[in-house]
Amino acid sequence: MVRGITLCVTLSFLEEGWDKNIYVYPTTMKVLLVFDFDHTIVDENSDTWIVKCAPASKLPEEIKKSYQKGLWTEYMGRVFRYLGDIGIREEEMKSTMTAIPFTAGMKELLDFIGKHKGFFDCIIISDSNAIFIDWILKAANVCQVFDEVFTNPASFDDCGYLTVQNCHIHDCAKCPINLCKRRVLEEFLEHLKPKLKYSQIIYIGDGGNDMCPVMCLKKSDAVMPRHGYMLESMISQLSKNLVPLEASVVVWSSGIEILAYLELLTKG
Repeated sequence: MVRGITLCVTLSFLEEGWDKNIYVYPTTMKVLLVFDFDHTIVDENSDTWIVKCAPASKLPEEIKKSYQKGLWTEYMGRVFRYLGDIGIREEEMKSTMTAIPFTAGMKELLDFIGKHKGFFDCIIISDSNAIFIDWILKAANVCQVFDEVFTNPASFDDCGYLTVQNCHIHDCAKCPINLCKRRVLEEFLEHLKPKLKYSQIIYIGDGGNDMCPVMCLKKSDAVMPRHGYMLESMISQLSKNLVPLEASVVVWSSGIEILAYLELLTKG
């Protein structure tokens, strides 16, 4: 089992075949925790938080108005080019990003998971980017909690500009062009067969793009939507529309509530 963070600069295991020597597979069944990142692990949107680097923490109107639905990664590419054009470089970006607040109780939750890695595997599937997540997790000293991080690849070019690419190619009509979280999760699980099967999958998120992977969860699994956010609303609407959701639903407001739920599982 990988200890620490493996940033997916490309989803090579999806596109080109995964190196099967990455993992030493456990022999006992574990619980898989799947985390979103923005407004879940951290209490902000990391992509919009970077705007604090801009003068007066604002973007020019022409950039703000350039966003097209479903093309967020392309939009962020323009944001990063603008920041590069005005002289914002890696160290200033890193200083800004590592000041992002974690969601209440989340550090306590991650500490608990880290102490029970024999029971839990833990991955992130996020529409942020590899650089931001790496900075934030390392600054908080929680990299070791996560076995894999799947997100949009990012790097600094020769001119010091941050660049970002789409996470992968997919054909899901419900998801933005750069990322289908369901496909990432399903391919991750499929690759592990038959060497590893989880006793339960727990999906923890907040946003609309978390709905697609939630729909593939089974009766033994659980989805934990953040209270007051889009995912909770969408799950509630499913019930009203009589659309079946197999997984149990556990709403949370603080990481401490998630911790209490996981604690019960370890005592199970």
